[in-house]
Amino acid sequence: MIDVRSDTVTQPTEKMREAAFSCPVGDDVYQDDPTVNRLEERAAEILGKEAALFVTSGTQGNQTAIMTWTRRGDEILVSDSAHIYEHEVGAVAVLSGANMRTLHFENGMPDCQMIEDAVCEEDIHRPTTSLICLENALAGGRVVPVRVMKEIHQMAKRRGIPVHLDGARCFNAAVSLGVDIQEITRYTDSVSCCLSKGLCAPVGSVLAGSRDFIEKARKNRKMLGGGMRQAGILAAPALIALEEMPGRLSADHENARHLAEGLSRIPGVVCDPDAVEINMVFFRLEAEKEVRAGYPGYLLDRGIRVNGENRGMFRMVTNAGVTREDVDVILKTTKEYLTGA
Repeated sequence: MIDVRSDTVTQPTEKMREAAFSCPVGDDVYQDDPTVNRLEERAAEILGKEAALFVTSGTQGNQTAIMTWTRRGDEILVSDSAHIYEHEVGAVAVLSGANMRTLHFENGMPDCQMIEDAVCEEDIHRPTTSLICLENALAGGRVVPVRVMKEIHQMAKRRGIPVHLDGARCFNAAVSLGVDIQEITRYTDSVSCCLSKGLCAPVGSVLAGSRDFIEKARKNRKMLGGGMRQAGILAAPALIALEEMPGRLSADHENARHLAEGLSRIPGVVCDPDAVEINMVFFRLEAEKEVRAGYPGYLLDRGIRVNGENRGMFRMVTNAGVTREDVDVILKTTKEYLTGA
């Protein structure tokens, strides 16, 4: 089965499975699991922060960070297309009691002046802005240039506001930009990074920041039910993902561009290859609703898993389980469905 629903469908490697089986473990709530401790040390080193925390998911990483940075009644600034706003079940309101002020950016690309104009300091009528949340890579598959990250961080520092980065695919962003991951994370005060997407770990993300921030975040993680016990079984494959798998992401990017270029040549498909900067391809079908609705089922019957249409767009995500030959099968099957040829 060719699965392009997401890069969350990646399978752990044999080395990861063996590491999970054989790693030393302890009780991580007591901070005596040596494998978790090693993962957190390496994550801090690689991401250029003082400390890091192993969390169960990117959502838990983001929400733990927001809880740590804010007080009830505060406001965070976030893009209206960001994962924190769109796909985390309104957790900011439920868990942190904070308000989300959403900003609409062209193609999701953050604009420093728009963000600064939305900042609210002490005002009896309005919540205080206590956090700026960014993404890199963006949910739409674009990558934020380092200069934009730097400009926003400098403005935020001047205004006394921390910046949290939802870096679910921050290694993809670094590969796309051709920079070391620390060139991105240096312009953040905290960063959440998924290890279970293109990096192929079975479970988990890391949250990184200052030592004081992580100490407070650890208690919030416990409140959220994220204080695991012999978690080294999960941390061992996550450590391999962090240290060894970023180097393979360029293959996913190349396959995504090949997919986008091929889709753009199929009659009835609208796809912009220039918009593909990581491993995510967005496109739409110029067809009747019934034809669009039948597309995922047609592919599934032929061994290809894809999500249904969302707001007029389809998304395919290349990953470690998808080869160049698989991409060609997707292109051939899509052309057959739309043209009968």
